[in-house]
Amino acid sequence: MDGLWFWVAAVAAAGFVGAGKGGIPVVGMLGVPVLALAINPVTAAGLLLPVYVVSDVFGLWAYRREFDARVLAILLPGAVAGIAVGWATASVVSEAVVTGLIGLIGVVFALNLILRPKPEAAPRRAEVGPGLFWGALTGFTSFVSHAGAPPYQVYTLPLKMTKTVFAGTSTIAFAVINAVKLVPYWALGQLSVANLKVAAMLMPVAAVAVFAGVRLVRVLPEALFFRIVTWALLGISVKLVWDGVTGV
Repeated sequence: MDGLWFWVAAVAAAGFVGAGKGGIPVVGMLGVPVLALAINPVTAAGLLLPVYVVSDVFGLWAYRREFDARVLAILLPGAVAGIAVGWATASVVSEAVVTGLIGLIGVVFALNLILRPKPEAAPRRAEVGPGLFWGALTGFTSFVSHAGAPPYQVYTLPLKMTKTVFAGTSTIAFAVINAVKLVPYWALGQLSVANLKVAAMLMPVAAVAVFAGVRLVRVLPEALFFRIVTWALLGISVKLVWDGVTGV
């Protein structure tokens, strides 16, 4: 973990993580792929997890009054269970297969929104059963490949939260998920002292990016914000499908 290219990739990745925690849709998922251009993907995931966690603190402060408590109460128990399943099956689950399947779900959902626009519907109520299912899938895929956004958005987009409540709920949900992931990641040896030192140097970049992301969310028109969410979901899902196919 040295050299100009590593630090360029690391600073860019930290910026993406921070902007994602500031509420910019799906951007945080770019962190690991970008850093993986310079180092091993598993090492990249372990290195960036502390950056995610510290960025979460700033995101929690920024959105401390703007979130949907019901959505969080439904999603998070499922997410914790999903993380536990991911930890228990870490030695036997194919990351490539999981990544590809989650990408496929995201592609189908995003294309349905884009190609089959429906008349403006009333917001759906956050139901417990679907929330626990998609929450578990969010936790599992977040643990396996830091790709929790597609299943999370499949559940939350139809709820039609306002853009700031959507951003705040997402920030809080993934803050809890990332904090829970610290224990199994440490147990699996993906958090090392060397990684923590590098992560500490990247945290100021991520912190600045959090507040830049918060500012951008607040000035974006709501319709444009959710259009960006949908297209970003499609783009990252296509990449996940590609990663899954090439990984297999």
